[in-house]
Amino acid sequence: MSDKNESSKNRRSSFDLGVEVVRTLQSHGFTAYFAGGAVRDMLLGKSSDDIDIATSVKPDDVIRLFPRSYEVGAAFGIINVVVDGHPFEIATFREERGYLDGRHPDEVNYTDSPEKDARRRDFTVNGMFYDPVKDVILDFVGGKEDLSKGLLRTIGSPDERFSEDYLRIMRTVRFCVRFGFELSPDIAPAIRKYAGNLKNLSAERVRDELNKMLLGPQPSRAFRMMHELGILREIFPEISDLAGVTQHHEYHPEGDVFEHTMLMLSHMAYPDLELAWSILLHDVGKPSTKTLGDDGIEHFYTHEQKSAEMAEDILKRLRFSVRNTGNIVHAVRNHMRYAHVQEMRPAKWRRLLAEETFPLENELHRIDCMSSHGLTDCFIFLLDRMNECENEIKLPPPLVTGADLIALGMKPGPEFKEILGKITDLQLEGGLKTRDEALDWIRRR
Repeated sequence: MSDKNESSKNRRSSFDLGVEVVRTLQSHGFTAYFAGGAVRDMLLGKSSDDIDIATSVKPDDVIRLFPRSYEVGAAFGIINVVVDGHPFEIATFREERGYLDGRHPDEVNYTDSPEKDARRRDFTVNGMFYDPVKDVILDFVGGKEDLSKGLLRTIGSPDERFSEDYLRIMRTVRFCVRFGFELSPDIAPAIRKYAGNLKNLSAERVRDELNKMLLGPQPSRAFRMMHELGILREIFPEISDLAGVTQHHEYHPEGDVFEHTMLMLSHMAYPDLELAWSILLHDVGKPSTKTLGDDGIEHFYTHEQKSAEMAEDILKRLRFSVRNTGNIVHAVRNHMRYAHVQEMRPAKWRRLLAEETFPLENELHRIDCMSSHGLTDCFIFLLDRMNECENEIKLPPPLVTGADLIALGMKPGPEFKEILGKITDLQLEGGLKTRDEALDWIRRR
C-alpha cells in the first residue's frame, strides 16, 4: 500500500476528532458540547465536517489546552483549534445584548450556562447541543420537535432575532430551501417588516449568502421566496425587475423574463459559481431594452450588451474577483452568438471552441434553450465539432506575425490586424497550411 493510501486509511474522521476535543475539555472540568448546525445535521442523518464546539472554558484556557490554536473572533470568545489538520471553532458560552447596527452586539458576556447561550442563537433547529462523550442531546429551545415537524422557527420572536442581525433574513430562506422546511407563521410578516434593513449589510455578506443559495439545492425556489417576501427588491432590484417583463410566447412559452431566469436556474445540472451568475444576469438588461414592434411583438435589441454592462456593475458592487467578473460578463455579453454557430465559417466556430470560457458559454446556451424553445441543435453542433477535433480545442500557432509583414516591406497600421486575421481564418479552414503558403498569399494579395 502506498504512503498516501496508508495516510488516508489512518486519518480520523472530523467526528472522532471533535469527540477528542470535547473529551479534553471535559477532562479538565469544563462543560463542552457539539453545537448548532453539526447537531442539526446529525439528527437529520447528514454527515458534517464542520463541527463547532461550545464550552464554558474561557478563550485563554482554550489556547493553553490546545497549542495549535488561534483567535478568529476575540470579541466573541471564539478560538480556532487545529487537531490532526482539522480546524474546530471553539466558542465560549455567551450572552449578547443590544444590536444597534443590525450585526454586532453592543455587549457580550461570558456565561457558564449552555441554555443562555442557546437562547441568543437564530433558529431552534440550530440551537441544540450534543454531548458526544455521554451521547446526550441538550435541547432548551424545542429544536428537536421543530426538526421532526420540518418547521423553521426562531428562538424567541422573529422581530428580535432579525433586528439583531439582518442577515438572518436571508439565512431564513436558505435554511428553508436547503432542508425543505416550512416557515413558522410569524416569520414572513417579520421578514417583510425588516427586509429594508438588508441594505445596511456589507456587500460581501450578501454575496456570500447569495452564493450559498445559488450553489445549494433548488436555487430557483430560494430566489422565488426572496421575491415573494420582498427580500429581492431590497438586495437585488435588477432581478426583481425581471418579473412582469413579457416575452413573445413563440420563443418563450415559459413566461416572462423572471420566470425564464428561474427556470434556467432549475436546469443547472452541475451547479457552478460562474454559470449560476451568468444565468442570473444574462437577461438583466431586458427591462430597459424592451420595445414593441408594429405587430405587438416584444423585442429586446442589444439586450446582451446592456446586460453585460449591468452585470459588471452588479458584480463589482458585490465585490467579486476580477477573474470571476471577467468570465461572467464575457458569457453574458456573448450569450446570443451561440444561436448562430451553424451559420458560422469554420474559422469562427473554431475560435469559439478555443476560448477559455467555451464550456461556460456552451452550457449557458444549452440551459437557455432548454428553458425557452427547447431546441438544442446548436449546442449539439458544437459538441460534434469538438469530437471531430478530438477535443483539441487550442488554436494552432500563427503561421506569420506582424514582424513578417514588416520584413515584406509593409508599414504597421490597422491593415495588419485584418491581414493576420484573414490568414488565421484560412489556416483554421485548411486553406493555408505552412508559413511559406501564408507568405505567398500575402505577396499575391
